[in-house]
Parts: sequence; structure tokens; C-alpha cells
Amino acid sequence: MNSTKKIDSAALIQAAIDNQKHSYAPYSNYNVSAAVLMDSGKIYSGTNVENASYPVGICAERNAISHAVACGERKIIAIAIVGGANYTHNDFCAPCGMCRQFIREFGNPKEITVIFAKSVTEFKEMSLEELLPESFGPASLKQ
Repeated sequence: MNSTKKIDSAALIQAAIDNQKHSYAPYSNYNVSAAVLMDSGKIYSGTNVENASYPVGICAERNAISHAVACGERKIIAIAIVGGANYTHNDFCAPCGMCRQFIREFGNPKEITVIFAKSVTEFKEMSLEELLPESFGPASLKQ
């Protein structure tokens, strides 16, 4: 996927798995965690946080990326996502459309690796370009 930086998929997936326990999903009981690897080499994590007013909640991917951005980061290398009912991760959990667009803001879709995992040994890797073809991004706004 990403030829410019070496990605330790297992470490990124494990960071997401380890963080899943912090998910706040009292309404859906579907707990999601994401770990994002930034260009600096640092990993930031986030979980889904639901709210009684459903639209106010935030997905794990946007939470992790927002955490990274709040710490001064701007370029995503890879993101790993795990999720499932009641803190399991028995199914592949791909990012929703809104999260795909959010990921797109912080890098070239050809260079961002998206990993959805059940475990450190059972996972899928795709480029963001494969998940969000013909995307709209920052360059689209340049005149």
C-alpha cells in the first residue's frame, strides 16, 4: 500500500484493540476503536463515543484523527480499525463514508493505508483511494 513509510500493521492493530475498552456505546453496544499512524511515526487512538442525541456522537476514526490533529499532526500514513458488539472484534469493521472523507483530508488517498482487522493476524489492507475513489479533497478547492 504505502511505499514511503514502513507500516507495522500488527502494532497499529494492537493499539486499536488495546484501546477498544474505552469505547462508549451504551445505545448500540457496537464498540469501535481506531489507531492512526501519522507521518511523525506517532500513533494516536480514539473510540466511538455515542450520545443520547444520536447525531452528536463521534466515530472512532474521526476521534483518533482529531486527537492527532489537536497534537499538531497533519499527515496520515495508515489507520487501523476494529469493532464489534460488546467489545468483540469478530467482523471486519470498515470506516463509514463520513470517516472516509475525514481521513481524505489528511493525505493522498493513494498513500494512506486503511486496515480493518479482527486480530493482528486476520486483517484487510486497502488504500484510501480504493475505499473512496474519485475523492474530493483539499486540492479540489484550489483555483
